[in-house]
Amino acid sequence: MSLNFLQFLQKKGLVSESDAESLTKKYEEGENSLDVILVESKKIDEETLLAQKSEFYNLPSVELEKKAATKDVQGLFPKEVIANYHIVPFEKEDDTVRIAMVNPENLKAREAVDFLARQKGWNTQFYVTTEKGFKHAYEQYSGNLHLEVSEALEFTDQSKEEQKEEKIKTNKELEEVVKSAPVSKMVSVILRHAVEGGASDVHIEPQDEETRVRYRIDGDLHSTLSLPKYIHNSIISRIKVLANLKLDETRKPQDGRIHMNIEDKQIDFRVSTLPLIGTEKIVMRILDVTRGAPTLEALGFMGRNFEVIKSHINKPNGMFLVTGPTGSGKSTTLFSALSLLNEEKVNIVTLEDPVEYYLPGVNQSQIRPEVEFTFATGLRSILRQDPDIIMVGEIRDNETASLAVQAALTGHIVLSTLHTSNAVGAIPRLLDMKVEQFLLATTINIVQAQRLVRKTCEYCKKEYKPADNLAQKAKEILSTVPDKYLYKGISRDKLIFYKGEGCSKCGDFGYSGRLSVSEVIENTRQMQDIIAKGFDRTSVDKELVNQGFISMMQDGIMKVLLGLTTADEVVVATKE
Repeated sequence: MSLNFLQFLQKKGLVSESDAESLTKKYEEGENSLDVILVESKKIDEETLLAQKSEFYNLPSVELEKKAATKDVQGLFPKEVIANYHIVPFEKEDDTVRIAMVNPENLKAREAVDFLARQKGWNTQFYVTTEKGFKHAYEQYSGNLHLEVSEALEFTDQSKEEQKEEKIKTNKELEEVVKSAPVSKMVSVILRHAVEGGASDVHIEPQDEETRVRYRIDGDLHSTLSLPKYIHNSIISRIKVLANLKLDETRKPQDGRIHMNIEDKQIDFRVSTLPLIGTEKIVMRILDVTRGAPTLEALGFMGRNFEVIKSHINKPNGMFLVTGPTGSGKSTTLFSALSLLNEEKVNIVTLEDPVEYYLPGVNQSQIRPEVEFTFATGLRSILRQDPDIIMVGEIRDNETASLAVQAALTGHIVLSTLHTSNAVGAIPRLLDMKVEQFLLATTINIVQAQRLVRKTCEYCKKEYKPADNLAQKAKEILSTVPDKYLYKGISRDKLIFYKGEGCSKCGDFGYSGRLSVSEVIENTRQMQDIIAKGFDRTSVDKELVNQGFISMMQDGIMKVLLGLTTADEVVVATKE
C-alpha cells in the first residue's frame, strides 16, 4: 500500500499533517506495512481503516476476522503464493473465486493469482482487507496436500508398472532413488502439512494395495492421504536418510530424529521404524522445540483443583505427582508447573525421555538406557548437582521411587509422573515400590490425575438437547459437587449442553485442541496420618469428602456444561 493512501486519509481529516509526516518516516525506515503502522499508532481503528481502503481502491471490503473461510477454498492456491503476495481466497461460488488483498496496488500479485485461476478455469473477484484480517485468514488456510503430492507423483520418470518391477540391489542405487525430487518433495509436503494441521504424530503404513498416511490430531488418528504402493519403499528410505538411519537394516526397529524449520518453527520429528512382513512402517512424533509450555489455565485447570495446585507448588520441598495413562498430558502439566517455579535464584534439573519442551534457564537431560543412564542413575547424579527443584520424567521402579522420596525429604522439590488410573491409586503404587509409609506421608504434597479431552470448536459450537438419560446422569453428578466448588457460569436449574457442528476451522470435526479433566488430592494432616497407618480406603474416602475433592468425572461434567467439551469426550476419557 503506497503513501497515496496516507495522503487520502489526510485530505479526509482522519490524519493530521504532523501525524502523516511521522507515519511516513516510520513506514520508510521500518519493515511494517502502512496498515500495521496506522493501527499501532492508534490514529485509526481497524473498522475505519477497512472502510477507507475500500473507498480509496474502489473495491468491496471483507472483514476476514469475522468470516470463516469456506472449506472449498482450502488449497486453491499454494500457501507460498498466499504468503508472498498477501492475498487469500475466502469464498468460491460456481467458477468465481473471491480473493482478499491487503495491497490492491500490487499488480504482480493480481497477475499471479489471475494466471493461476485461469489455469483452473476460474474467474477472480478481488476484495480489500486489512493486514490483521489477512493474518487471521492465513492461519486457518491450508494448502492442498493431495494436490501437492499428486504433482510430485507426475514427475516420476518411471511408470507404475516399471517401478513395481524395479529391484534395488545396492545402497548406492537406493540413495539415488531417495534423492529424486518427487520422493523428496512428497516427504517434505507430508511433514509440513502435519505441522500446519497441528498433528502430534505421523503414521506411514503399507496396506494391501496402497500406502496410507495418517495424522494424529487431538488424540485421534485421521487418514489423510493414500499413496501408490510402489512408492512406499522410496518414502521409507527418504525418511531414513533424513533421520540418519541405516538404509539396509530392515530386519529390526530403528530410532532417529529429523530436525526441520517449518513456518519459522524449529520442529523435531522422533522417527521410529518397525519391520513388518516384507516391508516397514514408520511413525514420527512431532515436537515443536521452540514452543513454550502452556499455562495451567490454558491446559484447562480451574476451580478447586487449580487453587490446590497453586497453593502447594511453591512449598520449599516435597513431591508433586501427576498420574495417568500414556498420552494424557502428564509431562505438559509438569512443565507448566516448572514454568511457575523457574527463577534465576533456583537450580532446576530435569531427567526426561525424551525432552519435549525447552525451558530457558532449566538444565534438561535426556536419559539413555543403552549407556546405563536411566532415571535411577541420573537421579543419583542430579543430587550431586546442587539442585533446588528436580523433575523426573517417570517413576518406573523401586530405586527411582526411593531416591525421589529421599530427595523430597532432604529439602528438594520433586516433580514426577506415575502410571496409575486415578489419583488415589498413586499411594498404593508407591507402597508397592517399597517406599516406607511414614516417609511417603511426610514427603507428598499433592497427587493429581488427569486425562485429555477434545475441546469443542469455538467457531461452530451450538447448543443442543441431549438424550434424557445423559441429562439426568449429568444432573446426578452435579448434585454431588458442593456449591462453593461449582464452576462459575453453571446453573443447577438449567443444564446447557453444546457440541460443534463442524466448520473449516476445525476440519469439520467439531473439535479443536484439547484440555485436561483432572482430580487433585491434597496431602492434609489427616491424609498424612491415613498414609502412615497403611492407607485404609474407607478413611481415605471420608477425608476426600472433607477436603472438597473434585473427581475427574465431576470436573469433566462441569466443563461440558461450560461448553468447553462434550459429554461423549468426558465419558470415554474417564471410564476405567
